[in-house]
Amino acid sequence: MNLNGWKEKLFQRYLIWSCRPAKIRRYLRAILPSLPLPDPVDRQKVRVAALQVKLELCKNPIAFADLVHRRAKEAYVAGARLVVFPEYLNLLLFGVLPGIEQLEQAYISEAEDRKPAAREGGDEQISLPDLFRFMTPAVLPLLTTLFSALAVAYRLYIMSGSYTLAANGSVTNRTFLYGPDGKLIGTQDKVHLLPVEEEWNLKRGKNFKIFDTAIGRLAMPVCMDATYFETFRILENQGAEIVALPIANLEPYNYWLALRGIWPRVQESPLFGIKSALVGSIAGLTFTGRAGIFAPLELTPNGDGILAEVDHFDCEAMAVADLNLKALQALRQDHPWRDRNPALYGRYFPEIYTR
Repeated sequence: MNLNGWKEKLFQRYLIWSCRPAKIRRYLRAILPSLPLPDPVDRQKVRVAALQVKLELCKNPIAFADLVHRRAKEAYVAGARLVVFPEYLNLLLFGVLPGIEQLEQAYISEAEDRKPAAREGGDEQISLPDLFRFMTPAVLPLLTTLFSALAVAYRLYIMSGSYTLAANGSVTNRTFLYGPDGKLIGTQDKVHLLPVEEEWNLKRGKNFKIFDTAIGRLAMPVCMDATYFETFRILENQGAEIVALPIANLEPYNYWLALRGIWPRVQESPLFGIKSALVGSIAGLTFTGRAGIFAPLELTPNGDGILAEVDHFDCEAMAVADLNLKALQALRQDHPWRDRNPALYGRYFPEIYTR
């Protein structure tokens, strides 16, 4: 659908104005604390938090800022040095769109009847990528300002979750990592897309990145990326210690299906895994999941690979656990059963992946 009509352009300008950084910073200054510098990082006890966020439509940017602030503060109070938000967090901002309830009902009807969703009073189809593109000029400055300020205020590393954003004619599912100084450390684009994301013509990422921080070497692949063994083996070979994985699973919750993701990956390639989850429904889409923090079997108290996991798959929650990076390095050096063959990787894998 073309969102370039004069009414749409006027509303987009209003949206950009309502999300302007100066307004968000002014609001945050009134509510954020001034905290002392944190203690130096102890690599034997790096506390992290995985958030499970309930999908609720925020009617304005301040409501979104309040929700994100509340969850970041919750992680700080629990003693976390790193907090991980879930995939598709920008869906909460759809609440700022006028008539979103009617549009959402149209998407639900489309899902039920397999008919194209249409604008009220018109026949033009509205796609989610259309909305992602339309909202990007407002959403990107908002999230940059918000997460930077929260990271500084609470002395946190914040993985902001993922956002579907438009750039250079394409829409990408992208995560952001901010440091306690408020600076953007880096971004990661989703590499393995869901079938529905393929239908939306999202642009896939081409590589995985590692970020050196005071709390360890971090990577942040997105949701479907954890379905594949190679993702975590590549990250481990590049030196990653912690993988922050935001998810938004588009399926009814099933414990056994959920096991295809991060839990087996951290057993195959010794790493710590932090899984955040978006749960709830919007536009005929239902997301489920259980946030948790995972480790190799040998590094968990019960020998089950789980350091912490929330109990329910459809409500707001948080998982918190301590990571021992020194123990991880010791396990990697003397793993009881693991077999590695770097020479084989170097000889065959580049050509295989190129193909």
